[in-house]
Amino acid sequence: MSEPALAPETVDAPLLRVRDLHVTFAGRRRVFERSTDRAPARAVDGVDLDLGDGEIVALAGESGCGKTTLARAIMGFVRPDRGAIEFRGRPLERDLRAYRRQVQMVYQDPTGALNPRQTVYDSVAEGLRIHKVAGDEDELVQRALSRAGLRPPDRFLLRFPHELSGGQRQRVVIAGALALEPTVIVADEPVSNLDASVRGEILRLLLRLRRDARISILIVTHDLALAWSIADRVAVMYLGRIVEVGPTRDVLLDPQHPYTKALLDVVPDAQAPQAGERPLLTGEPPDPTRIPDACRFHPRCPALIDGAAASAGVDGACLADDPSLAPVADDHLAACHLARARAAAFRVP
Repeated sequence: MSEPALAPETVDAPLLRVRDLHVTFAGRRRVFERSTDRAPARAVDGVDLDLGDGEIVALAGESGCGKTTLARAIMGFVRPDRGAIEFRGRPLERDLRAYRRQVQMVYQDPTGALNPRQTVYDSVAEGLRIHKVAGDEDELVQRALSRAGLRPPDRFLLRFPHELSGGQRQRVVIAGALALEPTVIVADEPVSNLDASVRGEILRLLLRLRRDARISILIVTHDLALAWSIADRVAVMYLGRIVEVGPTRDVLLDPQHPYTKALLDVVPDAQAPQAGERPLLTGEPPDPTRIPDACRFHPRCPALIDGAAASAGVDGACLADDPSLAPVADDHLAACHLARARAAAFRVP
């Protein structure tokens, strides 16, 4: 009997794994403050995240919560202060060329991602040339354009970005990634600048790539409605850390962290169970140079404001201890003292 190609533990291991990742930037001196000390901005502050083979994970949160910095660190564009990023069980090394051929990024603004002086052909062929991919370049470029939905591809080869629509430009960017036959695509707000009808087309394209080529996708978004339509799992990020993660249906229909509930409040068709008690997200927007002690969400937490945390007897913990991610249901984790208390109350001894 022949041996299996992979050991069971390797098969079950995440394709991409992030563990205790920290990324800080030098802070700015605040106006009107006498001190010249500059507090560092803790953009990514201890993130754990997995992406499985053929899985789509949505990384959601407000602007400034660290989503894009995390995505750039995963791509190797930003050097973390500490922590680990592993691909296929191996840590990222200094030579990122082979890794970046397998893990490609799709940017938010296709106009900025494309060189206005390059034709579509040259834009898609650029990665092939950088990585010195063997094969017929013309054939590889046309195949990538066709896979990205630009058919027939020869109609687009000699066009420039200004001659294309926004959706077509985004497809060219995706084709540039597909030309290298990646295993993972990191998509940073890939449809936020597109019209609603075009958004749906690009999302269907990403789903088709997962289905047909088993490409894993990490999609960065502030739109939980988008996460509902495309993602297998959702990871909600706040002030540099993931505060809730789980299957999309569980997180969006039964959110356990007050921050997730507040984000769902701005989704017009959100179907949260407590639709009549939807919390409002108040307070100042996140500042990564001033992360509060204890629970980083407590200054804005509706559960503290309306007394729900006090009723559960966890208000003291909210103001004293920084909660880590802990199970609140099957495959569903939240970094919240109140969610933990409620989960413990329903747990069978």
